[in-house]
Amino acid sequence: MSAHWQLLDSRQVAEHRIFRIRYDRYRLEPEGLERDFVVLDAPDWVNIVPLTAEGQVVLIRQFRHGIRCHTLEIPGGMVDRGETPEQAALRELQEETGYVAQRVRLLGRISPNPAIQGNWCYMFLADECRLLEQPRPEEFERIEVVLCPLADVPELIRREQIVNAMVINAFAFMGVVCAGATAAQPERRG
Repeated sequence: MSAHWQLLDSRQVAEHRIFRIRYDRYRLEPEGLERDFVVLDAPDWVNIVPLTAEGQVVLIRQFRHGIRCHTLEIPGGMVDRGETPEQAALRELQEETGYVAQRVRLLGRISPNPAIQGNWCYMFLADECRLLEQPRPEEFERIEVVLCPLADVPELIRREQIVNAMVINAFAFMGVVCAGATAAQPERRG
C-alpha cells in the first residue's frame, strides 16, 4: 500500500470505569488529509470456557445493558493491573461461578474491534472444573450459573441464546460450530 498514516496528536477526552476515550489525530500521506479518530482505550479482556469432567459447560446468564436483555455467556472480564491473562481468567471463573479448574490452556486471542479499540481478548479452555464455593459476583452483577452439555452450544447460538461475538469466537477456537445459524429466524429475547 502506498498510503502512510502519521500520528500527529493523541489526547484523552473522557474517562469511565472500564475504558477511556481518546482522539488520535492522523495525517494520511501522500494526500495530506488530516482527521481525528475516536479510540476506546480499554484493558485487555479474558473469556474462559469451563468444562466439567462430565462434559458440561459452565455458563452464566446475566443482563447486558447494550442490548437490554439477558444472555448466556462464558465467564470473563478485564485483566487487572499486574495480572496475566490466565490469572484473570481463573479469577473471573471463580468469582462469577464458584468453579475452579484442574487445567487451563490458551485457545487464542482476538482484537475485539480494531477499528476503534486497541485491546485484546484472550480465550481459555478450563478442563475438569468443579464447584468449590458460592459465586462472588461484583456489586452490580446478577449472575445465574447454568450448566449445559457442550453439544447443546451450537443450538444455543442458533437460537440466539448465546449472542456475544467473543463468546462465540471462543467456541469457534474449540471447533464447536453452528451449522445453519444464519438460516434460522431470530427468537424474541427479554
